[in-house]
Amino acid sequence: MATLAKPYPGQSATAEDVFLLAEEYRRAARALLGLGRTGAPLSRAPYRLTAIHAIELYLNALLLIEGMDAPRVRSLQHDLAARAKLALASGLALRSRTAAHLEAMEKGREYLVSRYGTDQASTLSQINRLHATLEEIGEKVRKKLKRTAG
Repeated sequence: MATLAKPYPGQSATAEDVFLLAEEYRRAARALLGLGRTGAPLSRAPYRLTAIHAIELYLNALLLIEGMDAPRVRSLQHDLAARAKLALASGLALRSRTAAHLEAMEKGREYLVSRYGTDQASTLSQINRLHATLEEIGEKVRKKLKRTAG
């Protein structure tokens, strides 16, 4: 007897669903931001990981708005630079510093370092830069979603 494969989690999520999940992660990141301690880079890791995940979800929502199917979005794995390039090509206008930051985050493997790289925590981007990237992407995707929904 053949076993049917279970659907991939999030397979049927809409762009709006993914956007709302990103909003929750952004709220969580904001709450974690105040818990970091000066001179203790590891204390910023929970904020970093949550902020990076929110950014990824916002970009996923945008790609879904633009008609990309869920398997293609998933195939990008955690590559923020690839997502950003596709988002920019679809018309998302990011400040040059934000686009460069997404590229630098990918090159520096910030997602992985935030999760596992206790010895590399001091090599990550500045918290204020990460926060600015999170806020800009969140707001611009919100505006894009409102334009397509209304």
